[in-house]
Amino acid sequence: MPGIEPWEYCLYIPNDPRAVTISRRTLRLILTMHGLIRLVDTAELLATELVSNAVRHTKGPAALRVRWSAGVLWIGAWDADPGPPEPPLPPEQVAQLEEGRGLALVRACADLWGWQPLTRGGNRGKVVWCELAAAA
Repeated sequence: MPGIEPWEYCLYIPNDPRAVTISRRTLRLILTMHGLIRLVDTAELLATELVSNAVRHTKGPAALRVRWSAGVLWIGAWDADPGPPEPPLPPEQVAQLEEGRGLALVRACADLWGWQPLTRGGNRGKVVWCELAAAA
């Protein structure tokens, strides 16, 4: 299985809509280089939604964190706002929306997802994260 050894990357991004595309393309490169191409499409969708929310709904910088360990890909988006993300809408309400689908898509496509406030190492804010198993 590729990527037996654990690894982690962190990309700090400004509060700029272009950061979403940069994050998505960086994630694609990371996964391709680690032989996890089969996870790229779903991982890109998930990372796009997480980073979009961080950029759209907060004022400060953000970060994309990607970690591989024990056959699980963990994707997280950190932002400086400690408030919880908006809860995902039920699937029947999401289909008609042009915006606001982010966490509903994450809930539908990820094996696990969640969020947690952060106050360690001088960083404040929260991380919204999801996981994809290698068998996905």
